[in-house]
Amino acid sequence: MEKEPLLMLPGPVPVPERVRAAMVRQAINHRGAEFGAAYAACVATLKKLFGTNNDLFVISGSGTAGMEAAVGNFGRNRKMVSLINGKFGERLWKIGERYGNVTAVPSDWGTPLNLAALESALEEGAEVVTMVHNETSAGIRNPAQEVGRMTRKYDALFIMDGVTSIGGDLVEVDKWGVDVAIVGSQKCLAAPAGLAALSVSRRAWERIGKELPYYLDLAAYRKNAANSPMETPYTPAVPLFLALKEACAIIEEEGIENRVHRHRQMARAVRAAAGAWGLPLFPKTDAVHAYSETVSAICIPEGISDKDLRGTVKKLGIEIAGGQDHLKGKIFRIGHMGAVGAPELIATLGAVQYTLRKCGLKPQDDGVMAACEVLG
Repeated sequence: MEKEPLLMLPGPVPVPERVRAAMVRQAINHRGAEFGAAYAACVATLKKLFGTNNDLFVISGSGTAGMEAAVGNFGRNRKMVSLINGKFGERLWKIGERYGNVTAVPSDWGTPLNLAALESALEEGAEVVTMVHNETSAGIRNPAQEVGRMTRKYDALFIMDGVTSIGGDLVEVDKWGVDVAIVGSQKCLAAPAGLAALSVSRRAWERIGKELPYYLDLAAYRKNAANSPMETPYTPAVPLFLALKEACAIIEEEGIENRVHRHRQMARAVRAAAGAWGLPLFPKTDAVHAYSETVSAICIPEGISDKDLRGTVKKLGIEIAGGQDHLKGKIFRIGHMGAVGAPELIATLGAVQYTLRKCGLKPQDDGVMAACEVLG
């Protein structure tokens, strides 16, 4: 019997058996009480993970659908600024180009954002700012609190992609001044792919566009969410909602503080292993930018190909991620998000360490032991 591979990617992540089982049942009425209760339960937990009392909705679509919903409802025909230091910051910028007047404020992938340029753009009248909180393409966590402070100073809206931080790292939407925040189901929530959730502040509702998308019309989501039972405006992916409900139940059982601690501990363990191997982490941090707590981007040493590194690890039954776009062949990324813990992480680090040695690298020290010291 062929075994399932262990996915140690920055999404999708392994889905717990309880979550998978929630989908294997007869269809239910998506206008009925059972679905409404499931939707409401998801929203209750997600609000805790977002750190918000704002309205929150779940849409049938990936994290990118959530990104487009945010920009399409609140950025159309407005002066937007997109902060970019990775692939998903670029994606928000490209979505912005479809809806209005957007200016890119780029930095090299994995380097600090240009906050001085952002402030200049705000002084010149920018009305909406987009930013990725946790840029998985480069393994860097961006300063949401600082950006939120700046957008409030200049009375601009702040759209934050929290697709790979919410549910795995500390996020405080209301405290940070985030007007629209987004998460994807297949990342830290450890649910199947295909759902996105968005929170919307009162300030954002006051500035919602006059021309709205059809399927991603958040005003329609707001109207239907107020029904009893709670509903979505269009037919939802019911099995995914039921799976998300179970994933949220698991989160509640673990406790959010414990969940954040677990993710941070795994991140520290990977960083310890990389240091023991003598491999530098890819991102450049500073006083406000930090290493991601849900994915680690590590430089591939000279003389080892991406194919040999990830290919060998995959033969051992574990999938890790490579670099994207111009970073292909330059970095590898280990996802440590969702429901995984020490057993999965140690297996992954053991596979990577074996591969490095097989490919001719002589690590400075034992990375697996260094990780175990953190996790123990």
